[in-house]
Amino acid sequence: MNLLPTATAVPARSRPGSAGPARALELLRRQGVLAVLLLVVVVSSFVFPAFGTVDNARSITVQVSFLSIVALGMTMVIITGGIDLSVGSVFALGGVLAAWASQWGAAPALLVPIVVCGAIGLVNGLLVARAGMAPFIVTLASLLAARGLLLALTHEGATTYLVPRGSFFAELGQGTVGGFGYPVLIALALFAVGGLVLQRTSLGQSMFAVGGSADAATLMGLPVARTKVLVYVLSGLLAGLAGALNAARLSSGVTIIGVGMELDAISAVVIGGTLLVGGAGSVSGTLWGVLLLAVIQNLINQIGSLNSSYQSVVSGGFLILVVVTQRYLSKVRRT
Repeated sequence: MNLLPTATAVPARSRPGSAGPARALELLRRQGVLAVLLLVVVVSSFVFPAFGTVDNARSITVQVSFLSIVALGMTMVIITGGIDLSVGSVFALGGVLAAWASQWGAAPALLVPIVVCGAIGLVNGLLVARAGMAPFIVTLASLLAARGLLLALTHEGATTYLVPRGSFFAELGQGTVGGFGYPVLIALALFAVGGLVLQRTSLGQSMFAVGGSADAATLMGLPVARTKVLVYVLSGLLAGLAGALNAARLSSGVTIIGVGMELDAISAVVIGGTLLVGGAGSVSGTLWGVLLLAVIQNLINQIGSLNSSYQSVVSGGFLILVVVTQRYLSKVRRT
């Protein structure tokens, strides 16, 4: 009988000092954008006195509220491993539908764009989840279809529908509480609900599982197809709602907005730490990503000598840096 002590292998997860760096890397992926945002805000407040004012903060939050609602839906789509290129056109279509329906009251002005845009999201989800088509192709087709429907409703942009002045619907987009617009409060409420859905419900856990591995999720008995359909419906609903709120703020259904908005939403989501391949992400990170892009745009305006085109350059640089960092962190986690 062998009385010599045998060596026992220590699992990597229990090795001394391995948990600390792993947690630090995960925290960097999730909250790194918040640290950058705070640093930019603090430094900019000293460099540009007008930047740190309450009025400027109110302006930034109102401008960013519509994109943030669209980006919330995009977050859920990307977490499941999909993509939605139609949100910019759906956002514009929602605004036109809301302005057109506002002549019959606030309820139609909200319900019509939500129903129509939700239906577009439903078609996207069914084609992706049930027909097995590529999300890129499906949502690209929806982008063109939504923009074409918008042009048909406005007679090639010649007709602009106006929101009745002084109506409840107009107040929904232009009213304030404590100096901050109703769209800001609505966006914050939606993000709170979105965070609860992702972290505290079975639907949220299904989103992460489907994004991590759809095949594994199927073997676990999760409703993969239903989850994919739901996230595209939510994306369409939120884009339509954002468009309706924007129409209420502008008092009209503007036809030329929303071009490239899908790229801004994707950039904000990825900068916020959500993996493009799916399976990981958070709504709080998306909120910080949207705010960071808005702060960059505001700083460009503060400088004055730079035009708005530089925002795209800076946003693209941030996006490349974040994607490279995500790949590096993923390799470190695997090793």
